[in-house]
Amino acid sequence: MKRASGVGVTTTTLFYVLCGIVGYAAFGNDAPGNFLTGFGFYEPFWLIDFANVCIAVHLIGAYQVFAQPLFGFVESLCARHYPDNKFITREHAMDVPFCGVYYLNFFRLVWRTAYVIVTAVLAMIFPFFNDFLGLIGAGSFWPLTVYFPIEMHIAQAKIPKYSFRWVCLKILSWVCLIISLIAAAGSVEGLIQSLKTYKPFQTRNEE
Repeated sequence: MKRASGVGVTTTTLFYVLCGIVGYAAFGNDAPGNFLTGFGFYEPFWLIDFANVCIAVHLIGAYQVFAQPLFGFVESLCARHYPDNKFITREHAMDVPFCGVYYLNFFRLVWRTAYVIVTAVLAMIFPFFNDFLGLIGAGSFWPLTVYFPIEMHIAQAKIPKYSFRWVCLKILSWVCLIISLIAAAGSVEGLIQSLKTYKPFQTRNEE
């Protein structure tokens, strides 16, 4: 798992940094949110379709990872408050061919499905999705990806305070915090600029 995580994080970091640095170096503030279609580039169609499939696969996996803590929190909270409610607590055993027994909980099925539908609808109706996504990403990157893992590693490994390793980890955490704050400021500035130019009822002929 450690090796897989290292390869995954390294690959993701490489692509993200290349897209960010090369895109900004080439286009500055005019860099589009979608590199593949932001320039009016739609051919070859197979490349765009393949890229969209890769994005879908990536987001499906990432969605599960980031949504599981919220799912678990809501489900455990409801189970504590309504322990006698069979809809919430009862597990229905289902025999799935070639996979064994699968336990289905109707509350979990309804709640998670509703959550995915609501978040998908909200994402579709957001007029400035890229700026919102950047702001959310900047706000969640440091605490979830940097601060908590570093603090847990320090506590688990019992790294002495003010040792060389402890100082390096703390410096890494602070540097990432500064990067997150800069990214959040850039996203807020992008939202402000988008709000200034947003015309929701403008027709294509008026443009």
